[in-house]
Amino acid sequence: MKTPCIAKCKNQDGICSGCFRTMAEITEWRDMDEVKQCNTIEEIQGKRSTHTCSLCGKPAFCDISAGKSTCWCFEIEKRDTSGIESPDCLCRECLSKLPLLSNKRAID
Repeated sequence: MKTPCIAKCKNQDGICSGCFRTMAEITEWRDMDEVKQCNTIEEIQGKRSTHTCSLCGKPAFCDISAGKSTCWCFEIEKRDTSGIESPDCLCRECLSKLPLLSNKRAID
């Protein structure tokens, strides 16, 4: 499968601001089989979802909700979700827009 890169790349603390892949997904892309590539794109685009993003209302995907032991969001810098009431995961776009969790708060 062709890369989903849209040439608007900027690493926003572990997630691309253009295609919303994690840096790990970008690095591993050419080693992924086509099924994994398609699944990743469908998850990013909301064609495969496990729930609705509590901020924007669009489809979102959580690997843990899908039965995996870790999630794609573990690969990016931790975001400050303290103002978000819903326990559900956010979509990649909304999560990438949140400020980073400060080191002080991470220790508290």
